Amino acid sequence: MNVDSNERSHPILLFDGVCNLCNRSVQLVLKADKENRFRFASIQSDAGQEILKQFKLDRSDIDSVVLVDGQGAHVKSMAALRVMYHLGGGYRLLFVLRGCPRFIRDRIYDWIARNRYAWFGKRDVCMIPTPELKDRFLD
Repeated sequence: MNVDSNERSHPILLFDGVCNLCNRSVQLVLKADKENRFRFASIQSDAGQEILKQFKLDRSDIDSVVLVDGQGAHVKSMAALRVMYHLGGGYRLLFVLRGCPRFIRDRIYDWIARNRYAWFGKRDVCMIPTPELKDRFLD
């Protein structure tokens, strides 16, 4: 799967498909994304792996989310902030947190990512979208 500029008009959110926190976050984005702009793929999926490869991102360096949009591939805290930006409305207000130094934001992000399975649990299998949402998932 090659993500061309046309597909980038739809931000693509790659997420850890077995992480309960990540799955809840995807559910939040699905609910808040009134314009159905976002597309989704688990990092573990073939599509997710192909996108990581396309953007030369090492899977071992990715803790939980990657956002691909017209500005490129974003990881860690910037991925989360860009999701808020794309959601618009009140969520966009959180984008001002990008003013906090990235090393501080990413340190907090890394701490949560390291503990996410212990705090929120882990699934045995990736989330399977409902038939109504199937077209928003890349595989």
